[in-house]
Amino acid sequence: MARTTDGDHGPVPQRLLATATRLFAQRGYDRTSVQEVVESAGVTKGAFYHYFDSKEDLLHEVYARVLRLQQQRLDGYADAGGPVEDRLREAAADVVVTTIENLDDAEIFFRSMHHLGPQKRQQVRAERRRYHERFRALVEEGQRSGRFSTATPADLVVDYHFGSVHHLSTWYRADGPLSPRQVADHLADLLMRALRP
Repeated sequence: MARTTDGDHGPVPQRLLATATRLFAQRGYDRTSVQEVVESAGVTKGAFYHYFDSKEDLLHEVYARVLRLQQQRLDGYADAGGPVEDRLREAAADVVVTTIENLDDAEIFFRSMHHLGPQKRQQVRAERRRYHERFRALVEEGQRSGRFSTATPADLVVDYHFGSVHHLSTWYRADGPLSPRQVADHLADLLMRALRP
């Protein structure tokens, strides 16, 4: 049976991901070697290759774990009962908070996505498209029911909100004047005002 921990420092895959995220953020993906990741994580190359086929797989997982979390949370909001306005607002705020909480992961990925091969890039695009389509479905639900304005196409509304989310890493600072939740509330309120009938 494969070992899932190495000493008392937690599961090996999580340690590798945490270490890689830190090193990729500090040095850049292309300037960080697998050897540096394993040495910093305190594991062997054999342990690394037990969980990841390559450094590219590690880069993919840095982003994929955040996207999985966000998809799970969005599905929860979308499937919950209650007014569509409340569900969309919560989903819009949540993607901001979870992005800020994982800002290194998001920044690394957007800065380094071009290092992924065509198959992995296509996989990531499909995962992101699924997320955006589920979010757009909430906008469309509100537009069909008359709760939201139809003046702006749903696709453009979604692109507007996610454009803001994707730029968080260029300006948000943890020591700045706004908490993650305050930023999330402001951006969610902007979205909801744009949809007001």
